[in-house]
Amino acid sequence: MDRQDAVKRIEELRKQLEEYGYHYYVLDHPLVSDSEYDKLMQELIKLEEQYPELISDDSPSVRVGGEPLPFFEKVEHRIPMLSLGNAFSADDLRDFDRRVRQVIDGDVSYSCELKIDGLAVSLMYEKGKFVRGATRGDGTIGEDITANLKTISAIPLRLKDAVDIEVRGEAYMPKPSFEKLNEAKEQAGEEKFANPRNAAAGSLRQLDPKLAAKRNLSIFLYAISYLEEKEISSHHEALSYLKELGFRINNESKHCTDIEEVIAYTEEWVEKRATLPYDIDGIVIKVDQLDQQRELGFTAKSPRWAIAFKFPAEEVVTTLEDIELSVGRTGVITPTALLSPVTVAGTTVKRASLHNEDLIREKDLKLGDSVVIKKAGDIIPEVVNVLSDLRTGEERDFKMPTHCPACESELVRLEGEVALRCINPQCPAQIREGLIHFVSRNAMNIDGLGEKVISQLFEHSLVRNVADLYKLKRDELLQLERMGEKSVDNLLEAIEKSKENSLERLLFGLGIRFVGAKAAKTLAMEFETMTKLQEASEEELVAVNEIGEKMAASIVRYFAKPEVTALLDELADLGVNLIYKGARPPSREEVADSPFAGKTVVLTGKLEQLTRGEAKEKIEALGGKVTGSVSKKTDLVIAGEDAGSKRDKAVELNIDIWDEGQLIEAFATLEQS
Repeated sequence: MDRQDAVKRIEELRKQLEEYGYHYYVLDHPLVSDSEYDKLMQELIKLEEQYPELISDDSPSVRVGGEPLPFFEKVEHRIPMLSLGNAFSADDLRDFDRRVRQVIDGDVSYSCELKIDGLAVSLMYEKGKFVRGATRGDGTIGEDITANLKTISAIPLRLKDAVDIEVRGEAYMPKPSFEKLNEAKEQAGEEKFANPRNAAAGSLRQLDPKLAAKRNLSIFLYAISYLEEKEISSHHEALSYLKELGFRINNESKHCTDIEEVIAYTEEWVEKRATLPYDIDGIVIKVDQLDQQRELGFTAKSPRWAIAFKFPAEEVVTTLEDIELSVGRTGVITPTALLSPVTVAGTTVKRASLHNEDLIREKDLKLGDSVVIKKAGDIIPEVVNVLSDLRTGEERDFKMPTHCPACESELVRLEGEVALRCINPQCPAQIREGLIHFVSRNAMNIDGLGEKVISQLFEHSLVRNVADLYKLKRDELLQLERMGEKSVDNLLEAIEKSKENSLERLLFGLGIRFVGAKAAKTLAMEFETMTKLQEASEEELVAVNEIGEKMAASIVRYFAKPEVTALLDELADLGVNLIYKGARPPSREEVADSPFAGKTVVLTGKLEQLTRGEAKEKIEALGGKVTGSVSKKTDLVIAGEDAGSKRDKAVELNIDIWDEGQLIEAFATLEQS
């Protein structure tokens, strides 16, 4: 076959295989036998091997997996992948409905979907072509797993329309694939996966895409996070559009007119969940209208317009063998139940949190007791109660210690707290936990410095405070167990790179009491340098939005310590950045003078110089509120090209209308003032 004929045949094969794959993996309605499909695929692979210049990255042949990857690149999500709040009962769902109706004036309907138990992923398409896929990660930063996602046949490599779109979904392992995989692992003498969720996550984080391709994963898409040049008004409309584009949508979703219909849907699936060929761990409930979602907005961690109903947890009986004590970075002593191994919700459980001494007393726990345990939300193991009727008399009382198990300092219980606490600042356990926190993802995010490596460094006296991390020597690290030359070089490079982090990461990493990641960002934006923050009084701190008296007092106490001043000076000498590097927030004067302050704004049509997301972010930073629909409450409409019905409605209601040029001019005027 000459090259011209090969080009034609390759194109024919790709179209055939795409169509057959869509019907088989998305519609569950095969058009040809597996053997016929495999025969066509092998023909395509041979032709592409013969003419490698004709290989394209959206060919069906990429499903078999490419070359191994050296590592996963980090990916920043355009829109954060937030987690959902949880509901565990019908009353919790009614409370959610009440919160929604306190904000929304008018009818509210809900979209309900099965909560697939897998790995959340984000897929990006440009002009209809799949260009990147990433894990959720911490919600802001994920990992680029495009090569592995291409091996999932239910993910279209090219859409039925050439759109720019980013979608979210849940990759999962069907139960038959999971059973087959574990059988193969057992025969090979390897450790089996605990459940399909772990198997799916492990498969998609393989550096060799060929291994991922063998795992027979699938996916359900459940949301559009970004879409250019098309307006969609509801979640159920978004799902229909995803289906039109060729995505696989879960057909068990339901549009409910009120919360009682939602509750009936959840009760139905509590009974039916075991009949599915894949695992689910709950139901996701979303306010259906997108303009109402925008009006409800978000908390720091989750959307106010959605909630996850979690199925009642499976409860099992096991034996409480012992209670282990650990010391956290703030000195809190946390007891943990050590249990006889037992399977709960598909995983083997050996430990469960007991939180504090009061809980042990409240539950009347004794060593050797038969106890009921469950996984809260099917995730975190907890002790429910003691089966005291099964006691034999051989059970033993447990007494909390009076001194720290790590440093022997006397433990105290601070006023208003239930926890026992070690207040020795030199306690080795607290220092170790503080180091683990400092390098964690939301803090300095130093790749390669996990808990095990930190423990090694600490045990070998290579680090005693966070500044010591920036003094580590290559020769010292090479002496550690499982630390080869490449690992050490990568680790030192990651440590050096972390010096460039913006101030808020360092602030959070220092572990100041009550200062979480969000507060650290707020403080960094407000004070801009570590020096200014160190000099701030309680009154100045409390004046900052979202900084309360308790947090302000804790911050002042922290910076008053001479050892903290010495540490920050040392970090500065070592080249660690102590300045905020993010976008400068508008001043109070700018917001007050803004033409958007206190106004409700609607964006419609296509913008040429700004994306809709950029325009929305700037308007909201300048005191405006961006919604999706035009009503009597709307103050201003920004109309791009092909604005359509929203512009017409604005004219009808006599609402101010700006074009994109007026919007940009307003931004520029505020920046110059």
